[in-house]
Amino acid sequence: MLQHVRVGTRASALALTQTGHVVDALAVLGRGDLTLETVHVRTDGDRLTGSLQSLGGTGVFVTALRDALLDGRCDVAVHSLKDLPTGDADGLVLGAVPPREDPADALCARDELTLALLPPGARVGTGSPRRAAQLLAARPDLDVVDIRGNVDTRLGRVAGSATGPGDLDAVVLARAGLARLGRLDAVTEAFGPGTMLPAPGQGALAVEVRAGLEPDEPLALALSALDHRPTHLAVLAERALLGRLEAGCAAPIGATGRLADDGRTLFLDAVVVRPDGSASLHRGLTATLGTDSAADALALGARLAETLLDAGAADLAALGAVR
Repeated sequence: MLQHVRVGTRASALALTQTGHVVDALAVLGRGDLTLETVHVRTDGDRLTGSLQSLGGTGVFVTALRDALLDGRCDVAVHSLKDLPTGDADGLVLGAVPPREDPADALCARDELTLALLPPGARVGTGSPRRAAQLLAARPDLDVVDIRGNVDTRLGRVAGSATGPGDLDAVVLARAGLARLGRLDAVTEAFGPGTMLPAPGQGALAVEVRAGLEPDEPLALALSALDHRPTHLAVLAERALLGRLEAGCAAPIGATGRLADDGRTLFLDAVVVRPDGSASLHRGLTATLGTDSAADALALGARLAETLLDAGAADLAALGAVR
């Protein structure tokens, strides 16, 4: 039976590109049993100005899409997974996590400069307290400037840009978004984990649906085929860590998980940084996955959060969880 599916998305260039990848994949995996329509949904993050923290942080790009799912305006919503609040949403479930792009953060600087080569006092733009804190940890002499806007707007802030004011020496963006938009030419340095750990879920997409899909209906079958186990388990661990720390996506916390080639060993590394970059805590743990791999991934994230809290993470950043 042919099933019509409305896919909700923000209308930014990056969101539309990401959603297009999901729609194309579902069309193939649906084996001719799905027809797909894209529905644009405007979120508070698109309407309002100001810093991410001032707008409420976690959920600012998500709530309107979830409302559209719940009231039936769309059947699927595609999010940047790092934007999802860690708590469960009543009536909704994570239907699939597609394969992840490289989650690294990327420096886009004038004159092909790297972080080490930026001059003292260089002005570097980012809207992320996590990126700002790690930039200052590596280069306390930098002038980190809070910025908002889509990818093109931010790149236009870099000196030498032909499309913007060019008032900054560099900006930091997610490499994944640049890759999806075909803008990797702007990257002058991709940061390794020793310099900057990405946000939990960065580089991954979340495909959210209403709870109660029948397992044999075309959409459910296509979502099951779209889901990428290594990515899904890694982000479960990352988000469990964030949830146990009771911190949102704007917190100065980086985390990255990785499933080994054996399919059973899950690595998780995390950092909590004082907002001014003057102190940080790095910790990592490993888990061997059993028959309930999702539960084991969640437990790994919670265990690493406890390790960070025991080491004094709450003294570095504003976390809901305390010791």
